[in-house]
Order: sequence, then C-alpha cells, then structure tokens
Amino acid sequence: MIEMKIESSAFQNNQNIPAKYTCDGENINPPLKISGVPENAKSLALVVDDPDATRGITWVHWILLNIDPAIGEIAENSLPEKTKELVTSFGKPGYGGPCPPKGSKPHRYFFKLYALYDKINSVEEIDKHTIEKAELVGFYSR
Repeated sequence: MIEMKIESSAFQNNQNIPAKYTCDGENINPPLKISGVPENAKSLALVVDDPDATRGITWVHWILLNIDPAIGEIAENSLPEKTKELVTSFGKPGYGGPCPPKGSKPHRYFFKLYALYDKINSVEEIDKHTIEKAELVGFYSR
C-alpha cells in the first residue's frame, strides 16, 4: 500500500516556511504536492492550522473541502476548481499565512490532508469520513 503524502517544494517537513507565504510576504499559499491518495477516496480535505497560537486556541489558516482526489498538486497562490473554502480564524474564507506575534517562539503550522469516503460540507464531518491522513509541518517566527 502506498502511503498518502503531502509535500511542498517551498519547504521540507519540520523546516521553516519562507516569508513569501506569510503575512510578512505575499501571504499566498505555498505549492503543495499530493501523492498516494487511496483509490476509494471520493474527495480530499485540507486544514492548515497553528496549535501554538496565543491564548491556548488553535488558529485555523485555511480550510478546503471537496478537493478532487486526482488533483496531484495545489499550485502556489491557487484554489483548486470546485473546491469549497470555509471561513478561517481570520473571519473569512481563503488562505491566511503564518503571522505569529513578533518575538514569540517559532510556531508550528500543520498542513493536514485527509482522504475521505465522500464529499462533505463542514470540518466537523472530516473525522467521520477519513480513510487516511497525511501531514506536512512548517515553522515560522517573526
């Protein structure tokens, strides 16, 4: 069985995210490569979050639902066709790059990819429909 993976040509797993993809740069999504999606997946979901946000909350930076499982990659600064974008912790849909408080320790940003049995309409449905999960972690500090 091939293991599902999410990778980026912009940064390696557990390495620093370039400023270009943060609030200090162009604030655009990094390119993401997806491989090893299970054959029985009907859709993919992507959740990008920061569990190191202040006040003990997990800050959500991007939520994509119903991504075509055959996509292979999400290009830099793009939204895959027919994908549903949900409202993030920034109060609006769309990618919001890392933007930790100045002087804080590096924050971890989790790019969590889920292969799902079906198309879904909310984040709450992800766990019930997950076949497999892959993760890419990047760090950023200001």
